[in-house]
Amino acid sequence: MPVISFANPKGGAGKTTAALLLASALASRKARVTILDADPERWITQWSQLGDLPETVEIVSDITEDSIVDQIDAAARRASFVIVDLEGTASLMVANAVGMSDLVVIPSQGGSMDAKGAAKTIKLVRNQERMMRRQIAHAVLMTRTSAAVTSRSLKNVIGQLERAQIPVFHTPIVERAAYRDIFDYGGLLTDLPDDKVSNLGRAIENAEAFSGEVLARLKDARAAQEVA
Repeated sequence: MPVISFANPKGGAGKTTAALLLASALASRKARVTILDADPERWITQWSQLGDLPETVEIVSDITEDSIVDQIDAAARRASFVIVDLEGTASLMVANAVGMSDLVVIPSQGGSMDAKGAAKTIKLVRNQERMMRRQIAHAVLMTRTSAAVTSRSLKNVIGQLERAQIPVFHTPIVERAAYRDIFDYGGLLTDLPDDKVSNLGRAIENAEAFSGEVLARLKDARAAQEVA
């Protein structure tokens, strides 16, 4: 089953939030999802302990550099989707997970520091492609963007990525209160109380659009592999 890893060595890029939003959207569609929480902060593990989750959602948090390959392989045998929230460093664990991924999502805010972190991840992906002798689908995901206006720095980053022919998600993750509140309430995004969370409907729409693009990119990657 597809393995989707979220990676960026720059902390605060929105990696864990994006991984959780994808997992929540897929679980809302009744898909069986396993999340490997390889981030040392264990934010997703803490989130899972706050509220009731569907039986189709599994969290694996006891992950080490030595075990991650076996754990990804095992998870892929029992889940419809495997989502890996990686640590915010360039490490052997990250490299191994990237090498086993069907899609690498590289979250980045619209600033130079995040862009440099994204560039390091892209270099890692390409190195793993050479080692594995196969293409690894990847794309940069812009996070914490404004719903009202696109900043000059964000435009500059997107322009640099496009000129370098680096894939970028058409759907950004917009800054929404719901994406912070989910770590307070627990449960899926669709479980949040509509009367207490502002613009919840728009937050769900954004997460659904992102998950839909992930599925489309996985389909395209699978088709490219079959042709190759």
